[in-house]
Amino acid sequence: MASFEELKAKYQSVLQVVQDKKIQMANLHMQDGKIFMKGTAPSLAAANAVWDELKRVNPQLDDVIAEFPVDTNAQAASVQSYTVKAGDTLSKISKQFYGNANDYMRIFEANRDTLQDPDKIKPGQELKIPAA
Repeated sequence: MASFEELKAKYQSVLQVVQDKKIQMANLHMQDGKIFMKGTAPSLAAANAVWDELKRVNPQLDDVIAEFPVDTNAQAASVQSYTVKAGDTLSKISKQFYGNANDYMRIFEANRDTLQDPDKIKPGQELKIPAA
């Protein structure tokens, strides 16, 4: 069985992602022979980045217990609104907010409750723009 220090070394790249993505780590200890990590993620993208790295390091996840719930208050605060103007497209709005027109699906996904098609937006519509 690996020691806490050995597991911490094994998952060092995961801990780096936690730090890079500004996840608030609440627990990091050994539990039942596994490394236990718990922290609050500022966004679903941040949480997914940690899970991606966990699976890269150990696809079986057999020596780790991890919990990274998303802070819904932080996520809600990081969403802006935008009123569609004549001539706007999701690509154009994406370029304005993210610097990349190809990120338009992020806006579409955030507005699935009001949009059926990413190519059909109308002037006057209020769109939620998730943080970059």
